[in-house]
Parts: sequence; C-alpha cells; structure tokens
Amino acid sequence: MKAFVVEKYGKDGARAAEVPEPTVGDRDVLVKVSAASINPLDKMVRNGEFKQLLKYKLPFVLGHDMAGVVTRVGSAVRGFDVGDEVYARPRDLRIGGFAEFIAIDMDDVAPKPASLSLEEAAAVPLVALAAWQILVDRAHVRPGHKVLIHAGAGGLGSTVVQLAKHLGATVATTTNSRTEQLVRSLGADVDYTKEDFSKVLSGYDLVLDSLGGANLEKSLTVLKPGGLAISVVGPPDAGFAKQLGAPSFMGLIMKTLSRKIRKQAKALGVRYEFLFMRANGSQLRELGALYDSGKLRPVIDSTFPFDQTLEAMAHVEQGRTKAGKVVVSMVPDND
Repeated sequence: MKAFVVEKYGKDGARAAEVPEPTVGDRDVLVKVSAASINPLDKMVRNGEFKQLLKYKLPFVLGHDMAGVVTRVGSAVRGFDVGDEVYARPRDLRIGGFAEFIAIDMDDVAPKPASLSLEEAAAVPLVALAAWQILVDRAHVRPGHKVLIHAGAGGLGSTVVQLAKHLGATVATTTNSRTEQLVRSLGADVDYTKEDFSKVLSGYDLVLDSLGGANLEKSLTVLKPGGLAISVVGPPDAGFAKQLGAPSFMGLIMKTLSRKIRKQAKALGVRYEFLFMRANGSQLRELGALYDSGKLRPVIDSTFPFDQTLEAMAHVEQGRTKAGKVVVSMVPDND
C-alpha cells in the first residue's frame, strides 16, 4: 500500500513509500483510510522531538488522525463490523493515518459522527480529544468558569472554544482580525486582536496555551488564585513522562525542563501543567454525539489530495492556514 513514512528524523525525513499492509491483531480494526488530517504533532514526531520517550522503529507511517471504513476485524473485536464508518486518533507507537490502510486497537476507534462527512470527521479526533481532556478531565470546567484560549481560530483552539462554551464557561480568546468573526461565531465572548490580553484580563480559572514562551508566562498573570494554565507545547512536566511509562530519570528531566514556569506559577499562587493528549475511543463516542447535536462543528482550512500529504504538512508548518485543520483526502481528483 502507499503511505507516507518517516525514514529518518528531521525536516526532510518523510517521504512517500510502498509498505506492506498492516497486520491485524485480535483486538484490531483494519480501516481503509478515506481521509486524514495534519497536526503540529506530526511535525514534532517527524523531527524526533519525542524520540527519547516515543521509541518508534524507523521507518514508520506518520499521521495521528483519520476516518475511514472498516474492512476487517480481529477475532476479539466487538461493536464494529466490516463496512462501518469510523474515526480515530490511534494511540502512540501505532499511528499511521497517512496510508491507505491502518490497523487500530478497538479501544481507540469510534463510529464516525453521522452528521459529518469522512473528510470532516478526519479533522476531529486529536483536537476534540485534547479539548475534552483539557476542559473535562483536567480543568473540570463548569458553568460560571472563565477560560482564556489562545489561538482560538486554530485547529485546537477552535474546538476548545466551542466545547468550553458548551460547558457553560465564559470564553476569551486571542486571534487576528481575519478570524475575529469566526471565533465569535464559535462562541467566544471576548476576543483580543490588538490589545494585550494580560493587561485587561484577570480572575480566570483556566488558560490554554498553544504558543509557549513569553505568551505562557504572561498567561499565568490572568489566572485567579489556584487557577490552572495548561500548555500543549511545553515545557513538558514529570506527569508527561509518567503518562508514557518512561523511566524515572526521564521524569526528573521533564521536571527540570518545566522548573522555571512551575516556579513562576507557584509565586503567583497558580498552577501549571503540560498536556499530551491520549487516544480514547469512548471519549470520541461522547464527542461524536456533540457533533451530531450541533454543539460542535469542525473548522477546515483546506483539503489536499492524498498524494500531496507532504505539501499539506508544509502548508501547516509554514503558517499558511487561516483557520482550523488541513485535511488530506483519498477521494480521487479532490480539489
């Protein structure tokens, strides 16, 4: 089958290749991929940023999001049949959405939301799971909470804005003038395109940071005492190493990397955590119901044909997306 694989770590390390179809274990669902989508995590994994923690065996197929049709099920699989339309963010070390077929553990798969096309569904899993794990699992957002979401028009930000609003939060976001109307339509109550958010906001329960650096440091200052800043770009903390089952010395390294920002947070009486989302089919089922009820909707920037997967990655890396996700489609002659 045709796939896009990481042959070596680095910017030029991915290429198109012919690889064997994946083997199907007892708990696996084999899916013919209809569409996949690009995430910043694809670049990070391709570049080897997590190679000490995620020990992929080169070459490996890239791609963290997909939607498609079940073509075979393992002997222990229950709840999925050949012909079912599904979507998934496969677990780490079993990624591979940039391929014609992928075998996925049944616990990571969910039925595709009926209201979404396969291309729309492919844009959803990673960002929707990250949004759920940030807002529901970590921050326990409920009505009356105040949430600041950076880059509210991005693939992750646009999803978190919608879910936070659904959970009853007051939502502020940072964006630019081109996407101001979009973030408002998604549910943002306040948006900051020119003003410095840190000079006008205060008393927030949660900040989601996807930019890092000085932006993360400023974000700490808008939190109320005990408030939480969650970053998806780092620095990583000891909980990340624990989540991946890494040796204890890696936990100490992660703790050291995040020492500065944790110290700043403590001085302000607030908290800092790093989030690396995890695969979860049952959460995707819950999220699917929210898409089907109209509470959430995918935001798609553009669609590339599968043959142009590397060009689609470059489009994202070069910052050419205006809003939302970039999708790659298996449909022939897709514009």
